[in-house]
Amino acid sequence: MTGANPIAALKAGSQVNMARAVFVSRDTIAKVIDAAPDAEWRLLIALSRFGGLRVPSEALALRWADVDWEHNRLTVRSCKTEHHEGKGERMVPLFPEIREHLQAAFDAAPVGSVNVIGRYREGANLNPHFRRIIKRAGYTPWPRTWHNLRASRQTELATTFPLHTACAWIGNTKAIAAGHYLQVTDADWTRAIGATEAAANPATHTRPSGPTASKPETQNPQKPSELVGIGVPCDAVAYGPMGRAGLEPATPAFSMRCSTN
Repeated sequence: MTGANPIAALKAGSQVNMARAVFVSRDTIAKVIDAAPDAEWRLLIALSRFGGLRVPSEALALRWADVDWEHNRLTVRSCKTEHHEGKGERMVPLFPEIREHLQAAFDAAPVGSVNVIGRYREGANLNPHFRRIIKRAGYTPWPRTWHNLRASRQTELATTFPLHTACAWIGNTKAIAAGHYLQVTDADWTRAIGATEAAANPATHTRPSGPTASKPETQNPQKPSELVGIGVPCDAVAYGPMGRAGLEPATPAFSMRCSTN
């Protein structure tokens, strides 16, 4: 027996399980944030749901020096992607939904604090506590407590910004986003049904108004009997009695020529 790996030829199964994909709405997360015990927990939840930060790694690595209050930006360092060239950190907008909780945490932080989240450090398991907070808010914890928040945020961003922009802020690729993050939401169905109903009932659309809305009348209204013979103009060449040659005389004196020009 050589040192060959006996399972090397086996292919891994698909890691995509859309049954665990849950879009966490803004109304839901607002109640969960209200149920959080303090400013740091409210900020942790907001950083994941509205900033798309990975929890715990990226959130716990965030320092106050990474917060650019003036230009509304956060510098996020990621240990998960740092082995890729140029992917060790990214810039994330300081969205209003984050800023209010970040300001509250800053006001409550001890003077001289370095880390934005000071209570938990490396290796902290925040899932059990977060699930208790979700239950306290009156909800059943979703399957992937933190990932579902990131995925919900990327789904929102992708409806407003180009996908490459949403990926740059969330810190993943288009392929990963399509396979593991982006979801079809209730709002998508509502918009689709509304657009379908509008297309099926064009009479409900607003009709044009004003002088150009009415059909213009014919400039020279005439009876059908008066229109006979005016489609093709004819030029009379000569008039006179019929000659001996009959209807097609040798001379053109009595012919009628119709113009087709």
